[in-house]
Amino acid sequence: MTGPRIAPAQPPYDDAAAAVLAKLTTPGMEPLMLFRTLVRHPDLASRMRPLGAGILGHGTVPTRLRELVIQRTCARCGAEYEWGVHATVFAAAAEFTPEQLAATAAVDPDHPSWSDLDRTVLRLADELHDTGKLTDATFASLAGELTDAQILELVVTAGWYHVISFVIGAADLPREPWAARW
Repeated sequence: MTGPRIAPAQPPYDDAAAAVLAKLTTPGMEPLMLFRTLVRHPDLASRMRPLGAGILGHGTVPTRLRELVIQRTCARCGAEYEWGVHATVFAAAAEFTPEQLAATAAVDPDHPSWSDLDRTVLRLADELHDTGKLTDATFASLAGELTDAQILELVVTAGWYHVISFVIGAADLPREPWAARW
């Protein structure tokens, strides 16, 4: 099969899709293929928007830790599309070096410049992906550095980006042309 399995909506958008896309997209920018795919079900996309926006714009977790979870989760799920979007848009704000960014997609994400907390957050993403839970050691390491609310936020972020990765994989979305590659 060539092209996405679920074709992203194309302009001119119907009223329902246009309303949702207006909330998901920065004014003046073309909506992401992911957003244009989600608006094939405008009601679902509208219900998804608050959590996605909350994770990215209203979290209590530092950008670096949030992006570590997102990058690692997307890499483990095989979602190069979303990994690349976040690598392009958020890597500088997360203060990732190019080598660190590449390490998030490696089989073994270890990098000599990761802090202990960085390593623990990467373990969180791997453990949740592999088993759906955290080991006592990982939880204890997180609890020594973060609040319960921040730990919950990281767990929800990992789960959310599993959902996003599943949509990308099911729809078979190609990369955005401007997004980084792993």
